[in-house]
Amino acid sequence: MHQLLSTITIVAIQYFPVRVNAQPAIPSDSIHVVVAAKLMTNFADGNFYTERLISRGELASIMVKAFRLDKRSAISKENLVVTDVAPSNPAFNDIQIVLKTDIMKGYRLNMFFPNQKVTRAEALAIFAQAYGVFQFPNDTVNEILASHPDAQTIPSWARKAIATVISEGFVNTDAQGNIAPLQPMTRGDMAYVLSKYLLRQQPQPETPLIPSSGE
Repeated sequence: MHQLLSTITIVAIQYFPVRVNAQPAIPSDSIHVVVAAKLMTNFADGNFYTERLISRGELASIMVKAFRLDKRSAISKENLVVTDVAPSNPAFNDIQIVLKTDIMKGYRLNMFFPNQKVTRAEALAIFAQAYGVFQFPNDTVNEILASHPDAQTIPSWARKAIATVISEGFVNTDAQGNIAPLQPMTRGDMAYVLSKYLLRQQPQPETPLIPSSGE
């Protein structure tokens, strides 16, 4: 019986990964903002479910909407062969778009794995790719990431991209400043990133001109 419970526990951890680093609650206004902007939607029961995990197919659709990737010239290319995404898949067009625009990459044998969950490092790097990765020198990247205790766990290929989104204030962390790059990306995490991005897109009020003393 003990062995059976242990096996069940292992399977549960494999299929339902738990966040090691406790993340702060996602502000409800972040969810309202992204739902109002139609970048993400509530489920049929009206709930957003912030802790549900993001899949590659869902991320592709979010990136297309957030950055209007369907307006980029690259989408005029012929459709790519993606063996595990049929034309009937609701995300088919969005997956084609992110692949043609190089915002996301496929895998060997022309596979995309649309249902595969993404880590925070993967999702943030893909977001940064669509946003535009800042070409910081390595010293600047290290300086930006230095205040985050778990920065050393960021994969090398994602460090510059994550430094970009952190420098822009798009990333939620826990109370200690941990980024949790290897933990799965949740819907709440993505809502936070998108809400901060949308806020950045809003025109800021102009600084009023102060008349000189001679006027």
